[in-house]
Amino acid sequence: MGGLGFDWIVVVLSAWFIGGVYLDGWAHLHVPELETFFTPWHTVLYSGFLTLAGVLVGSVIRNRAMGRPWTNALSIGYELSLLGVLIFAAAAIGDMLWHLAFGIEKDLEALFSPTHLALALGGSLIVTGPLRAAWRRSDAEGDPRRWTTQLPAILSMIYLLSVITFFTQYAHPFGRTWPAQAHRPDLVVLHLPGLTTSRAEMYEILAVASILLQTAVLMGLLLLALRRWPLRPGSLTLLLVINTSLMVFMRDTMVPPGPRVVILIALLGGIAADLLLWLLRPSIARQGALRLFAFGVPVLLYIVYFLTLMVLGGIWWSLPMWTGSIALAGLVGLLLSYLVAPLKSSHSESGR
Repeated sequence: MGGLGFDWIVVVLSAWFIGGVYLDGWAHLHVPELETFFTPWHTVLYSGFLTLAGVLVGSVIRNRAMGRPWTNALSIGYELSLLGVLIFAAAAIGDMLWHLAFGIEKDLEALFSPTHLALALGGSLIVTGPLRAAWRRSDAEGDPRRWTTQLPAILSMIYLLSVITFFTQYAHPFGRTWPAQAHRPDLVVLHLPGLTTSRAEMYEILAVASILLQTAVLMGLLLLALRRWPLRPGSLTLLLVINTSLMVFMRDTMVPPGPRVVILIALLGGIAADLLLWLLRPSIARQGALRLFAFGVPVLLYIVYFLTLMVLGGIWWSLPMWTGSIALAGLVGLLLSYLVAPLKSSHSESGR
């Protein structure tokens, strides 16, 4: 068992698994009386995990029965997924004991629980199996420029992004639309140690930091993928729409003017980014196009973000605030491009 067929099995089951993660997150935000480990939402999450674990372990057993050695008993790229199963299983047992001993965490503390962070690590290793398999697979085994070949890797990357955004949801501009008029704070002055500021300024600081953080996460993944393949137009729209839909499903009460508007932002931003991808054809070999792409994607995405919020509900930010945030997001993407594709030296290093 292996190849694209196995990738698709893991990708489909990973959708169940990641869906369970966000469903459990929804429960923590919408069911205040949640005080037990044994919930319907945990059932969805852990049944998805057990099914994935069964497929991975079953693949090892099947390949061993066919005579393959232990060192080659799992499909290429899935070795770390099996390690992820072990980490997740151990963390799940630890999480149950943690909850029984200390209760159910509330708000931000749930995202920083040691057992939850271990679950995130294990889950990330599991769902990125198809991405690693595609990375290591020879192009002769499947043309990476074809959608049918590249789609499992793209979905795997979406799942990884969704794990990261789940655990950074408190600092995500699509998880809380800070600039929206409905989030406009009062003029209360906050007196902090060594600092006097307003609540409005604190909101702006949090919002700008969230934009820059999520730009780094998004562009880091996209630029990494471009080191290996020319991404297919449509992949960025798919990534943004799926990830944003999960986010606003979980945090629907925190995204005025509403989840549909935020998903519309992701759709329009994704289409704009895919158009840029189609026009520029960025790659490691085309560094100028890569750098323009790295700058342009976050710029286009946040132009759409602010203009859509402005038209469909209004924003309370000043012109310098929202335009400057867009420019800084583009700068973050541009700087990341130099990590993925460093400047070429004009002098040969050979013989030194």
